[in-house]
Amino acid sequence: HRTKQEQDISVWPDNPMGSGAEGAKFRFQWTYPILVSKYDPKTLYVTANVVFKSINEGMSWTQISGDLTRDDTSKLHSSGGPITKDNTSVEYYATIFTFAESPVDKNVLWSGSDDGLVQVTKDGGASWQNVTPGDLPPWSMMSIIDASPYDPGTAYFAANRYKLDDFTPYLFKTTDYGKSWKKIVNGIPEGEFTHVIRADPNRKGLLYAGTERGIYCSFNDGESWQPLQINLPVTPVHDIAIQAKEKDLIVATHGRAFWILDDLTPIYQLNDKVVADEVHLFKPRDTYRIEAGSFERPGMAVGSNPPSGALIYYYFKNKPKAKDSVKVDILDSKGTLVKSFAGKSTKDDAPKDDNESDDNENPTAPADSGMNRFIWNMHYPDAVKVPGAIMWAGTTDGPLAVPGTYQVRLTVAGKSWTEPFELKVDPRITTSQADLQEQFDFLIKIRDKVTEADETVNNIRDIKKQTGDFVKKLDKQPYKKTVADSSKSLNDKLTKIENEIIQTKIKADEDALNFPIKLNDKIAGLIGVVSSADTKPTKQSYDVYTELSAQLDAQIAKYKKVLETDLPAFDETVKKLDIPAVILKPSKESGGGTEKK
Repeated sequence: HRTKQEQDISVWPDNPMGSGAEGAKFRFQWTYPILVSKYDPKTLYVTANVVFKSINEGMSWTQISGDLTRDDTSKLHSSGGPITKDNTSVEYYATIFTFAESPVDKNVLWSGSDDGLVQVTKDGGASWQNVTPGDLPPWSMMSIIDASPYDPGTAYFAANRYKLDDFTPYLFKTTDYGKSWKKIVNGIPEGEFTHVIRADPNRKGLLYAGTERGIYCSFNDGESWQPLQINLPVTPVHDIAIQAKEKDLIVATHGRAFWILDDLTPIYQLNDKVVADEVHLFKPRDTYRIEAGSFERPGMAVGSNPPSGALIYYYFKNKPKAKDSVKVDILDSKGTLVKSFAGKSTKDDAPKDDNESDDNENPTAPADSGMNRFIWNMHYPDAVKVPGAIMWAGTTDGPLAVPGTYQVRLTVAGKSWTEPFELKVDPRITTSQADLQEQFDFLIKIRDKVTEADETVNNIRDIKKQTGDFVKKLDKQPYKKTVADSSKSLNDKLTKIENEIIQTKIKADEDALNFPIKLNDKIAGLIGVVSSADTKPTKQSYDVYTELSAQLDAQIAKYKKVLETDLPAFDETVKKLDIPAVILKPSKESGGGTEKK
């Protein structure tokens, strides 16, 4: 049994199926505007050929306008024929196609019809004025009307006439409630008819327009336009939305899915000075301390999630020269270095990725002409690894930075630029800053202990390799056995220590089912336990860390003792034998040209 909680609140629930528009009391088009007031979530607006308003979430409706269309009866008749009719209301004409409420005055409402009329009310619908521009050709379809977020008398609309074989772009602006209009299409090519125009709520004068072939932006309130296509396919853009708080731009295409420009921060900061600069570091937007996941399924066309981390943008008028080192540093609020990333340019014809590197844990920052984007994953440096080692329980990932103020520093040829930004706490959690700091401090402690373990293993393996390689060089030399015996004595002790710190028999993931993991993997396993949630570590995590650390410290003490005694003994053995630095292989004796039988 399912409880019904979704109610049909249709304005006029008289199904018009089979009837033409001429017989309808109200004409609703297929995707008629539905608007929730920004001033009161219980107030709704819906449009047919007239405007309806509800103040109780649709339980009742009031008509607040007369017919705001041309209401031309010659165009209101049954669709289809002469044999088969097609009347589902999809085909109805003379309807209100777009509707907008002023973000700065709740009494100012704008209406645009599919037969070419623009109407406005300044008193909440008590009276309406036809303010259609005189130079807009009749029967234009008013696609989108957008009310300015800064001024109640300013509005913009996009219209089109492609159904009448007119592919001209039509964008208009008014600043006086429609008494006068200005056509604003400079920079949009002829033939790219327009679907939508939107004003950015975070930067006055910044507009976006969607056409039949893509997207454009204007920095001067429509006086001129330039493409904002970037990697967007050539496709009709039918609507645009600005996520004002997080500063994202969302576009709805016709047939090519939704697309999001993840960060408008650089666009907000663009000005003539920035464009003239040789180098410019943009102030990053504040970033939530959230590590986003992704969903992929083979064979399915799914979009990409936004990048996880702090987005860092910087601009080079010219590609930095090879001799000019480029570096991106992340600093904490006190200016202490968190992590450093080297810059790397690509070939001019190569694709430019955000973070280019064969090593995903130590990416390089792009350093090419134009705009560059680098993503800091919000993590501190990783623990040292044992090359080729496979861990079952553990990870060497560095801890996630705590919420707070950070800085990005861009250095080019010895000159630096610095900008601050915030890592904001995940709004879904209630953990205190103190508990997050305790978690971070403990994770740093675990990471450093893993580094201590892995560095010991790496050093042991380096010593064993050096002594082994040295013994091989002594092939067929009279003192080889003496050196080999000393090397074996040294390496046997090192191997015993190594085998306690790391499981040397694991060569594939499932090998851990047969060979128990050792100290470095066990300690590294605590990283996943402690970082499993944004919260204070458990007591048992501390207890296990204390126990495992003591075991590791005992092995490291043995290792240091070997360094203090056995390694010098090996060196002394070699020294006493006075082995030359360059060892020649014994020469082969040769006959006089006649083989002895």
